Amino acid sequence: MILAGGRGTRLAEETSTRPKPMVEIGGKPMIWHIMSIYAAHGFNEFFVACGYKGELIKEYFRNVFIHSTDFVIDLRDGALTVMNGSPIDWKVGLVDTGLDTMTGGRIRRLRKWIGEDTFMATYGDGLGSVNIRALMEFHRKHGKVATVTAVRPPARFGGLLLDKDAVGTFSEKPQTGEGWINGGFFVFEPRVFDYLDDDDSILERDPLERLAAEGELMAFRHEGFWQPMDTLREKDLLESLWATGKAPWKTWK
Repeated sequence: MILAGGRGTRLAEETSTRPKPMVEIGGKPMIWHIMSIYAAHGFNEFFVACGYKGELIKEYFRNVFIHSTDFVIDLRDGALTVMNGSPIDWKVGLVDTGLDTMTGGRIRRLRKWIGEDTFMATYGDGLGSVNIRALMEFHRKHGKVATVTAVRPPARFGGLLLDKDAVGTFSEKPQTGEGWINGGFFVFEPRVFDYLDDDDSILERDPLERLAAEGELMAFRHEGFWQPMDTLREKDLLESLWATGKAPWKTWK
């Protein structure tokens, strides 16, 4: 589940005309990079929680097939014959979750498509060299409701105070503490929906705070690369890393 509905106001230079997940790094939108991280570990079924300018995300994925295949089109009736299949084997659900819905509310709106399955979720504006399969294995072993990937800051994000692998407290405000912050890349059991009340539910506040207080939130520690894209400076940083040909989040061939 990719949370892709926010307005991205801190990156207004780019997001006045498109949603942040559609801002390009190396000629590909951020959301493509995020999905590629998951797909590299064998997870290739996605739901995108759309909101602000979500029609642009829908148009992009509608056209990915056309752009990544060769085909013959009969202009008399529009019949299309594919000459070779797309190399991208993803299945992508695109759902309008509201313009002003909060993060927890967006997850809640996708409940009927998730059913009773364990699922993963992340933000549409952060990249990392996270081992997604190890993350899922960690989650399944501890048996709690939720797992958050704990990363080292660049700063400003929800702080985590850890007790071994358990999250002792969750605070939206920045803190130094052990130097761990919320890096997204969550894993949830369907019981998490019981903590999401309505569209105004902010995942990073009451839901995660309650889960932490009840001992139901665990932390998967990621010591490797992680970088959000909140500002133009951070976008330029990601661009420069991609240009080297050795972008640290590129774990696929």
